[in-house]
Amino acid sequence: MTTQPISNEVALRIALAAKALPDVSVRDLIEALQVNLDDDLSEESLSKITVTQLKRSFGNIYEVDSEWEGEDADNSDISAFKEAVRILWGETGYCEQELPIEPYEEGDMPNSIRIAVASNTGEQLDGHFGSCHRYLIYQLSGDELKLIDVRSALEADLSEDKNKFRVDLIRDCPVLYVVSIGGPAAAKVIQAYIYPMKIEQGGNAREILADLQKAIATSPPPWLAKILGVGTGKRVKNYQAVNS
Repeated sequence: MTTQPISNEVALRIALAAKALPDVSVRDLIEALQVNLDDDLSEESLSKITVTQLKRSFGNIYEVDSEWEGEDADNSDISAFKEAVRILWGETGYCEQELPIEPYEEGDMPNSIRIAVASNTGEQLDGHFGSCHRYLIYQLSGDELKLIDVRSALEADLSEDKNKFRVDLIRDCPVLYVVSIGGPAAAKVIQAYIYPMKIEQGGNAREILADLQKAIATSPPPWLAKILGVGTGKRVKNYQAVNS
């Protein structure tokens, strides 16, 4: 394994390309690229990789015919390899329309909390904690909701402790929404004083967070009241006012 440092751009391309290839990890792909590119992992070298080279590197996984030749061969996996190579070249993988980040300064929204949403596409809650491409970061109060950041999680696959990398990425968010999260990962999230909310069906992030807004504005449950620093007496008072 080369000790040559990998730039953030190269790491991002490799992580995205690995996700396009079934049963191939980031480390597997790095090793294959190192063999084909003589340990030179740079933007320039990645632009020279071919589908043929990449596919042959994973012959043991995809049972590639030893006589397989050419990038237009009829093979059920070829589309995945073509997509991975385009990502490595930098031609795709970043093309999704940028989300509208709203300006926010600390203290702009009194009595608000920061929420992380595991996401792969748009403003959707559709990601698993350990494999989502990014986290949408919202600042939420009883009457206002702002998307203040989008944090890529793709480099987590290059980390020795993937769960820790992801926790560190959202450590300033006391609430996390996910479609799914494993036991060891959930333990690390909770140890970081982040409250995980699992919504298996997923959905539009803003619509899901609207329910949390209602709870903040009316009668937050104990776990949420603790995060907000709201006492039991205030919760009861709010509940009585809403239901009177």
